[in-house]
Amino acid sequence: MSNLERIEADLARARDAIRKAVQAKNHSKGNDDQGFIPTGSIYRNAHSFHQSHVEMEKRLKVWIYREGEAPLVHDGPLNNIYGIEGQFIDEMESGKSRFMARHPDEANLFLIPISVANIVNTLYKPLVTYSRDQLQRVVLDYIGIISERYPYWNRSQGADHFLVSCHDWAPDISEANPKLYDKFIRVLCNANTSEGFKPQRDVSIPEINIPYGKLGPTPQSTSPDKRSILAFFAGGAHGNIRHILLEHWKDKDNEVQVHEYLDKKKNYFKLMGKSKFCLCPSGYEVASARVVTAISVGCVPVLISDYYALPFSDVLDWTKFSVYIPSEKIPEIKTILKGISPKRYLKLQKRVTEVHRHFMIHRPAQPYDMIHMLLHSVWLRRLDVLLPS
Repeated sequence: MSNLERIEADLARARDAIRKAVQAKNHSKGNDDQGFIPTGSIYRNAHSFHQSHVEMEKRLKVWIYREGEAPLVHDGPLNNIYGIEGQFIDEMESGKSRFMARHPDEANLFLIPISVANIVNTLYKPLVTYSRDQLQRVVLDYIGIISERYPYWNRSQGADHFLVSCHDWAPDISEANPKLYDKFIRVLCNANTSEGFKPQRDVSIPEINIPYGKLGPTPQSTSPDKRSILAFFAGGAHGNIRHILLEHWKDKDNEVQVHEYLDKKKNYFKLMGKSKFCLCPSGYEVASARVVTAISVGCVPVLISDYYALPFSDVLDWTKFSVYIPSEKIPEIKTILKGISPKRYLKLQKRVTEVHRHFMIHRPAQPYDMIHMLLHSVWLRRLDVLLPS
């Protein structure tokens, strides 16, 4: 068998194991489950997800191309709202990841280690143009180099290749040559289906604000009976949805507390921790770091967004731990939230605490954390692809 035939045969065994686990409704323990097995209603199919994660631990190998130099390649921001792309690249290239391939011939996925955030920060300083031309040329040139040197991109037309970015401009890399990226996996925070994001091919990842010296928001565990605020939001009027939210609710209600600028004497995170529901409206782009922050403080996220493909929704059922309110119903926020019974709220809040492990970052990465969930989302796309030998 050729290397590609061996890879495809191995992936076929993974698909078969997942199928059998779903049929038998059983769980086989993974190599490094650390005592955790996913169960419960927060998962679309806990058996499928668990077995798929087990198979990923056994079989996933990712080759990171060596070409290119920092800061545009093999680098990325480790903090603030774009930090996940740098954290992911650094994790994969640290030498500590079990998923790193020793040779490209054994890889079933290929990472293009480009940081869109670094490209924008380097090539667009000072900012004299919003043209995406420079960004698009860097990515096109990189793909041109690796497709000339190696057979891997050409044999799959990029279907087993992926790039990770949280920058708002990242989706625009495809516009210069849409046909080239037709099968390429884009792992994006800006997962806007009205702007070309395709959930069957692309991967949505959570936007997370990573403080310096930490790996995410500080968790809180305020009990439900001590959450005295019905709903909370504080933030700028970025984008149409927030503008509508502020117009209807800014400083007008004691139960639905909406602020554009929070008083310096007040603590943003403590107020979220005292709230039953945390409003997470889209800004200029669909993703909001408030979703992860809300989950980390045990506050039920209220997703106010249009065209947002939610992160990890292949395996997570967001209806079980969040509330969705379309933008046209912003005036009805209080009525909708008041209409949620105490029993249902307690279920939602409990599930928020259960799902939290999937929105945490660890270094090195741990099973079922955000980095593993990101990898698992890409792994699922690879399982959907059959490459001709």
